[in-house]
Parts: sequence; C-alpha cells; structure tokens
Amino acid sequence: MLSILKGPKYEQILQKARDNWVEYTPTKEEVVTAGIDSSFNNTKFQGIELWATTAVSIKSNGEILVDLHKSGLGSADDISSIASKMEIEACEKTIDEVDMVLMDGSLHSQLMTRQANLGSQIVKVMKKKDNVIFIAKTSNTKKQFEKLGSLAGDIFYYNHVTNNPGFSKIFVEKKYGADKIISSTFVRLSDSTPIIKLEFLGEQHDEDEVKTIMNKLYKTSVGGYPYALKLAHNNCKISDKELAKMVSLLGLSNEIGSREVLS
Repeated sequence: MLSILKGPKYEQILQKARDNWVEYTPTKEEVVTAGIDSSFNNTKFQGIELWATTAVSIKSNGEILVDLHKSGLGSADDISSIASKMEIEACEKTIDEVDMVLMDGSLHSQLMTRQANLGSQIVKVMKKKDNVIFIAKTSNTKKQFEKLGSLAGDIFYYNHVTNNPGFSKIFVEKKYGADKIISSTFVRLSDSTPIIKLEFLGEQHDEDEVKTIMNKLYKTSVGGYPYALKLAHNNCKISDKELAKMVSLLGLSNEIGSREVLS
C-alpha cells in the first residue's frame, strides 16, 4: 500500500524536497504568544437541537485572554461558521496584547474552503499588526510537488527526507487574489519531532523571518508543537458530558430521548 502512495516518481519528489529543505536549529527567544482555537458540539432529540460553541485565546503560561461562549436551542444553520467567527473575534481582541498570535488550523482552508465568506474579515484582522500566524499539525495540500505527479500531501515527502530541525523554502500562492496571498513553510523545531505547517498572509516574508519565528516558537513548544495551541485546544473543547450538563440546566433532562442521545 505504501508503495502505491509513494508513486512512480517518488525518488524524484524526494530529491526536490531535499533541495527545498533548509537546515536550521532554532535558539530560544523570549516572546509572548497566545494560541487561539474554537470548538463546537450539538445534540438532537425529538426535533430539538441543543448547540454550543466556544473560542479561547490563551498565553503559553496558561493565562486566558479571551473566553467566548455561545449556545442555543433550535437549529443552528452552521455552527462551524459561528465558531470560526468567534475565532476571528478572539484574534481581534488578542493581537494588541501579545507579540505573536497563533491560530490553530489552515489559513488556506479558512479563506478558500472552510469559511470563505469570512475571508475579508480575517484578512483585515491579520493586517492590523502582521503578527498572526496559522499553524497546522497536519496538512493535505499537494501544491509543491503536483507537477511531479505526487500522490500524497507535501508534508508526507518532507517528513521522509529529514529528521533534523529546519524548514522548507517559502511557497507562495497568489491565485486567490492580491489581498489574499498566502506564504507557507513546513517547519520542524527539534530533532525527530513532527513537521508543522506555518501560513502567513502576504508575500513579503523571507527565510530570515522564518528563522526568527522558529526561535520564538521553540521557546514555548513541547514535542515540536506550540504549547499555547495545545492549551487553547484543551480549554475550548466541548465534551458530550458538558452538553449533558446544559441539558440538565435547561430542564430538558426528563424529556423523552434526551438521556439516550447524551449517554
């Protein structure tokens, strides 16, 4: 199966990935960062829908800067969209409070697929201080090696050419419009840790900036991943158990079907 995934030009793609990889060992640099993530959950019974969304901004030391909650009874047309709007609101309230804002996920996805209607809003927020970076633990994009017939995502090939810290040469996507140019790089902060993807808005970014950002991320990362983003994920998650508590608080616990849905 793995041989099929590698494809007929596997070695050629690997060589291209090696050529693109820049060895760099980051050094710790003091910086105040905040991670932002959102979450949503819902449950339905007897035609009733209970939904809840959260978005959290939190520093690497655990200090919560923004903690947003919304919930409702009834149909929420798109709770993922509500959560994304709350992420942007949390980002807007954070950018003046810290040196660097780390958004969980992909700017590409945010602008083009997941919530394209929010594109202009997130661009406006990111341009305010130019201190917002999107960071993804996984990536499905197949942009850099598609001309060689790659079958797997770009991150797959970078993970196979080195275990050392470093980053890939900056890749720029301009096809989405002049105000939505995305620059990206795959980064490994420490030996043998997973590669993460960084995405910036605009094309004015260079390798020296990537090195500086790696230094800043390295200071507060655990296992190659920014601790602020891990904290944000843990603090925004809405579990089924918490939804069950909301059902109880709303007096719906005794309604037929509520316990079965939440069990």
